[in-house]
Amino acid sequence: MKQFDVIVWSHEENPEFPTEPPFTDPALGWFFGNDINKSIQESEAEWIVFAHKSVRVDRTFLNDLAQAIEGFPMVDAFAPRLATGVNGKFLAGYLRSGRTGVAMIPDDSKLRFVAAPCPYVAAFSRRIVRLTGGFDHNMSVPMGLVDFSFRMLHAGGKMFSIPYLCATAKNPDEALLPTAKNNADALLVTLFKTFGFFGVLSFMATHPGSIRPLWNNRKD
Repeated sequence: MKQFDVIVWSHEENPEFPTEPPFTDPALGWFFGNDINKSIQESEAEWIVFAHKSVRVDRTFLNDLAQAIEGFPMVDAFAPRLATGVNGKFLAGYLRSGRTGVAMIPDDSKLRFVAAPCPYVAAFSRRIVRLTGGFDHNMSVPMGLVDFSFRMLHAGGKMFSIPYLCATAKNPDEALLPTAKNNADALLVTLFKTFGFFGVLSFMATHPGSIRPLWNNRKD
């Protein structure tokens, strides 16, 4: 069994993916494309890394991830930090927040559990992926990752953030983050699915425009 499978996705409507992986290794598999559930079904590795095509997944990152897995065997998923290359800024994991739905942890955060990763990069164990199931095909990939992480909680999964586990990305678009205004409707849906009506009252109070889309899709 491979140690890692890397699923590379893109937010573009008709993305172009490389014909060859950046490097090969007997313990590593690569999948390119936005059909996440198909890639999950074909994956056979112990851990699955989900990465946007702009994220640099190299040997250093995977070695650091392997050390994190060995050092924290009770953890089912990891939320790496993401170096943006802009004024030393990092993107990181998220905690639950009533009014905003989620809130990114500060740059100086120590080791801690988080509720969801920065959607640009995340790693899940094969065990928790099997228990959680597939991605919600009605959501975009970045919001699907957030939704998957929330659902993982019901399966007993724990996601961990480690400061030294860091990837880099070229010009990441913050519009893909769950805190972006354009993702408020999808965020309310996934919050409602996981935490129920009373768990999203504060978010609905501050995002009333997202209530109608939730109501219109209540049967789904």
